[in-house]
Amino acid sequence: MHLDMGLNLDLSQKLVMTPQLCQAITILQLSALDLAELVQQELLDNPVLDQLDLPVKDVVLPVAQEVAPAPAPDYFDWADYFSEGGSRGMYTRQDSGEAEPRDVAACGMSLHEHLELQLDFCNLSQQERLQGRYLIGCIDNNGYFTGTLEDAAVALNCSQESVESLLLLIQGFDPAGVGARNLQECLRIQLRQRGVQDPLIDCLIDEYLEAAASGRYAWIAGKIGVTAEEVRKAMQLIRTLNPKPGSAVSADGPCSYVVPDITVRKIDGEYLILINDTQVPGLRVNPYYKRMAKEADGDARRFIEGRIGSALWLIRSIEQRRQTLQKVMQTIIEVQPDFFDKGSRHLLPMTMKQVADRVGVHESTVSRATANKYVATAHGLFSLRSFFSAGVSAVDGSTMSATRVKREIRELVAAEDPLHPLSDQALTEQLTKKGIAVSRRTVAKYREELEIMPSCRRKK
Repeated sequence: MHLDMGLNLDLSQKLVMTPQLCQAITILQLSALDLAELVQQELLDNPVLDQLDLPVKDVVLPVAQEVAPAPAPDYFDWADYFSEGGSRGMYTRQDSGEAEPRDVAACGMSLHEHLELQLDFCNLSQQERLQGRYLIGCIDNNGYFTGTLEDAAVALNCSQESVESLLLLIQGFDPAGVGARNLQECLRIQLRQRGVQDPLIDCLIDEYLEAAASGRYAWIAGKIGVTAEEVRKAMQLIRTLNPKPGSAVSADGPCSYVVPDITVRKIDGEYLILINDTQVPGLRVNPYYKRMAKEADGDARRFIEGRIGSALWLIRSIEQRRQTLQKVMQTIIEVQPDFFDKGSRHLLPMTMKQVADRVGVHESTVSRATANKYVATAHGLFSLRSFFSAGVSAVDGSTMSATRVKREIRELVAAEDPLHPLSDQALTEQLTKKGIAVSRRTVAKYREELEIMPSCRRKK
């Protein structure tokens, strides 16, 4: 067998992901706040970049209509609590007729700071105050005391009785149930603070809590010797308790709000699109380095030219992002005029490919342009991705968006009888009466996407 060794020239065309192209793609999918952060970092890294300070009168701040938050459900999925394992996960406190400590989160105070502030108001000695701070440090973000009294007594060089006395003091702090060593103790603390004394509730908490969370009321009633209705009423009270009291206080400081990347306003019958780039400072190339690039030679000139090229590419990428967002948003308005005129109930099915074909770009470009971005409209604040949904056939042969079907499901569940919740089949029949032809399997899928529990778990 003979092998030939030699050099051959071959011409071919292929796409190469250059660093500049990767940067342009990254900039396109950034939100306004993330882009501002990237620009600030580039100003620190690239010496040839200068920030343009615009006068205040030239800055247009988009004003988004404030959207009222959706009301929290009047039940807590205790079965999900047990499936999460222990005291993990997030929780939204249910309405129990008491004032909720939400102001703490609004002030940016963590759970430990909130507890230490209450400790400072207690009549304690300096040593007891230090010991109390140590115990508060052993409380996790869900509000549970994670250590043991024995270990705490050894660490603090004091008796176990004094440690237990301090822990009992902390368990009386706000939020109710904080400092408990397990779920049962957490619930009993909250009941004690409410002044509730019921042997049936105590029995459910100590022995049958997990079974009650699964709705096995008849089985529990047979074990205890009471009626299933009594078990249901007792469990209804337990559901108003917070199994994760620490989650009622923010552990990460103040709440963050969504800043719209685009604002759409209707002026004189036409829609005006405002790209929210006021967070991003204006950029230019420093004239001093422009002159230096002409006068310098050797390595200095090559370095400066490289930095100038990087700066110009960044400026060009930001402008390209703005133009792409403008075109994509304009196309969405043209395809969804009824949505912007009448509201979210009139959202039509639309795919990214439809928008990409009308804009003249690839579908992946539309996907990146709509990622992590929000638009403020006259009907509220919406994610750009929420405008894209599959079509669902109606009885009359027309199509409607899956988003509208999900909204109908949510409204039906919100209006149902808690004693007789709607099953997936019942929801399917109700949607059919409204002219929406969907299968039971599709209804079940949409219900799970909406994080709505099955009817057997919603029954109260």
